Amino acid sequence: MPSPRLTPKVARLLAMQMFGVVLALLAVLAFVLWNTRPNGPAASGYVGGIDATHVTITWIAFAAILGALIYIHVNFARQLLSESRGDRRGVETW
Repeated sequence: MPSPRLTPKVARLLAMQMFGVVLALLAVLAFVLWNTRPNGPAASGYVGGIDATHVTITWIAFAAILGALIYIHVNFARQLLSESRGDRRGVETW
């Protein structure tokens, strides 16, 4: 039974936008990973102040935070897609 407040078309649009946010978060993570490599862009003559220990801490921190955000957005998008098909996934109405 679809939601009376959310049309299927709008639910699909919102789900696709949430998947777009996931792609943007993955791009941010890739950007951080690429630019914080110890021998990355800084190897062209400029020596940065980041070493292997700080790189590892940075990668773990960004991966954990962005991983949690990606997980939340994917679950929200799946909920919206099932809502647009008329399926209920065990969520009570308000």
